[in-house]
Amino acid sequence: MSLSEKRENADQCPTAPPVNSENNQNGVPVNLRAVCNVCKRLYRDPKILPCLHTFCADCIGQLEPFSVSSRRAGPEEGRAAEENRAAVTVTVLCPACDSEVDVPPSGAAGLSTDHLALDEVFQETLVSDGPLGCDLCGEGAAERRCEVCCVNLCAFCCQAHRRQKRTASHSVQSLQELKTQGRLSRPVLCSLHPGQELRLFCEPCDLPVCLECGATLHRDHRCCPARDVIHRHGDRIRELVTVRLRPRLERLEESLQKVEISQETLQERVEATAEEVRAFARGYASAVEAHCLALLRRLEELRLQRRNQLHLQRAQLRQALSDVRGGVEFAERLLTCGSDAEILSAKGVTLRRLTSLAESGYDPRPATVAPDDGGSICFVPGERAGEVEGYPVVGVIHAKTLDLSKCTIEGEGLQRGREGQQGQFTLVCRDSAGEQMGRGGEQILVSIVHKEKKNCMVETTVVDNNDGSYGVSYTPAEPGAYSVWVCVKAQHVKGSPFVLNVKRKFRRHRGTFHCCSFCSSGGAKEARCGCPGTMPGGFQGCGHGHKGHPGKPHWSCCGSTVEQSECLPQSVVAAVSPRGHLRTVEL
Repeated sequence: MSLSEKRENADQCPTAPPVNSENNQNGVPVNLRAVCNVCKRLYRDPKILPCLHTFCADCIGQLEPFSVSSRRAGPEEGRAAEENRAAVTVTVLCPACDSEVDVPPSGAAGLSTDHLALDEVFQETLVSDGPLGCDLCGEGAAERRCEVCCVNLCAFCCQAHRRQKRTASHSVQSLQELKTQGRLSRPVLCSLHPGQELRLFCEPCDLPVCLECGATLHRDHRCCPARDVIHRHGDRIRELVTVRLRPRLERLEESLQKVEISQETLQERVEATAEEVRAFARGYASAVEAHCLALLRRLEELRLQRRNQLHLQRAQLRQALSDVRGGVEFAERLLTCGSDAEILSAKGVTLRRLTSLAESGYDPRPATVAPDDGGSICFVPGERAGEVEGYPVVGVIHAKTLDLSKCTIEGEGLQRGREGQQGQFTLVCRDSAGEQMGRGGEQILVSIVHKEKKNCMVETTVVDNNDGSYGVSYTPAEPGAYSVWVCVKAQHVKGSPFVLNVKRKFRRHRGTFHCCSFCSSGGAKEARCGCPGTMPGGFQGCGHGHKGHPGKPHWSCCGSTVEQSECLPQSVVAAVSPRGHLRTVEL
């Protein structure tokens, strides 16, 4: 079997077992640089993608195409491109960085081989596999390795390898020495000429070639020894890395470190805040529970208080009922069954008892006695209830009983109003102690009716302020006296019904200003207005030296039935005549 066949068989036989998730193989740690991230095995024919990530050639060939495109080769691409002018370029996604990379038309075989990965694989094989067999005879244990042919040799094959003229100059090293080295440095061989090391570099093709390739395929090209051009090309890579990429790498690492620190700080802050929220929730829940218990205790106190009152009221009613029933039954039996003498003899004591019961007995009239059914007890969840254990809480139990005699009405809109203008007043519901109820929900009825015109009613609007007060607004359409009913639970409050006096609305004065009645009326007793209306005026001196009976200076009114104070002048323009008289000016 030839050397090339041995190498092909070695590459095609995936004998390396898969590496588990803990990065070890048979209990021995595995170098991750020797493992393919797709198949999780040691590299087999590793190829470099354009994104500089390495995978097995078979793994690259099994990647699902992301997109497929065809292109025409340009004239500068040579004869090789001429043969593939209609070649199809397949784009795949890199399994490591998820970048879109193009695979050559020839497939994964057209990608560059990662020789560093092969070194790592060989080093890993030496360390993990233990004793190796000879790659040539397959019988003896391998003791040495030819770095040029990349085969393991036993002692006999090693001697034969050195006696052959073609392989006599190859470098052969002990496997034990290779295991102790930290890194292998193997020669890169030509894929077209087995055993030939790539020692030349073709400038036009930008490819490393062997001596035979340089003498045959690249004989018309400028080929230089690799050691002469390595500095120039290596310096370009080194410059990109040192000048441009290394500083960016440091900045990226620094920024990433800041982001990770910020992420950790954020997580710590969120966790601390979450603990504060949980502690607050626990404390708040405890305060709410304590407030709930306090409300329930208050409710129980109200129940006992009201129950005792009802018990007392029931006892009083029972006693009063027994007394009145006894008196009534005795009097009726006396009148029905007694003779005249019996009635007259018991008249005195009977009349005294019945008179006492009628005048001073317990009388359960609705105005004085109203059984407490607990309707005044209510829970207001939105009202603030102070603090409990340092936490603000809401929810109050109200148990005030409405007292109609203590309800008050505030605002001038209840006594007087103005035609066409909105009037307002406020009803404040109070309890027996005179305190504001502090809650709404009462049934309020407000009725405003003209005293003379019964069909003239004013529409009212009642707004519940939810604090025991109720705003009432109305707009009268006609002047006059109105009767205002204010009722709570179908009963009048104290003072209801009220009397509301609605005056006429103010009118713009369109009359004439006169210095006196005599001047404006030509000596008549009454001054006539421009509306026309008359305004009587007394004969008093105006101070202007009139002959005759001067009248009283005045505004002539816009209507004979309208008071002078209700007329509003639009403007006042006055001038003195040559004789000293005040002119009349139309407004």
